[in-house]
Amino acid sequence: MRRLIRDSLALAGSVVGMTGLADLLLARLARSGRFDPATRASIVIDAPIDAVWARAADVERQPEWMAEMSDLRVLTDPPLGVGSRGRATVTVCCLSVTDTVTITAFEPPRRFAVRHEGRVVGDGLIALAVRAAGGSTIVEWEERLLPPLFPYLGAAVMRPVLRRVFSRDLERLAALVEGEAGHHARA
Repeated sequence: MRRLIRDSLALAGSVVGMTGLADLLLARLARSGRFDPATRASIVIDAPIDAVWARAADVERQPEWMAEMSDLRVLTDPPLGVGSRGRATVTVCCLSVTDTVTITAFEPPRRFAVRHEGRVVGDGLIALAVRAAGGSTIVEWEERLLPPLFPYLGAAVMRPVLRRVFSRDLERLAALVEGEAGHHARA
C-alpha cells in the first residue's frame, strides 16, 4: 500500500511538474510574440453598424446573446463609459466564475473593450466595422483570458472551446439584431 501511495504521489508530481514547464514555455513564447493566448471570433451581421452597436454595447442586455452569462450587475452609475464596472456569473463547460470587468474603451459605434479582474484575468475587445459592400457590419470579438492556475497552458486548452462559445454568441447577436432591423424595416 505504501508503495502504491508513493508511486501515485511521484506520478502526480511529475504531471504537475511537466504541466508547469509547459506553462512556463508558453509564457516565454507569449512574451516573445510567438504565442498569442487570444481567442477570436467574427461574424457579418446584415444590419447597419449603429443597430449592431446599440445591441452589442447594451451591457444590461448582453445576457440575451451571451448565453454563458447570468446574474449581471452594473456596479457604477450611468452613463456607461470608460471606467464603468460590472459583475456577472460566467459558466462555460459546467465551470462557473464571477467575472468582474472594467470598461477600458468605449468608442461608439466602433470599439468596446473590457479588462477582466476576477479569478480569470485578461482583456476583451468587440470591434465593429462597416462592410465594404455597405448595409452590413463586421463584428470581431477577441478575448485574452488567463485562468489562475497554469494561465498560458489554460488559455491554449480553453481556446477551441471558447472560440465555439463566442461564435455561438455572435450568431445569437446577429439573429437578434437582424430580427430587430427587419421589424423596423417592416414598420
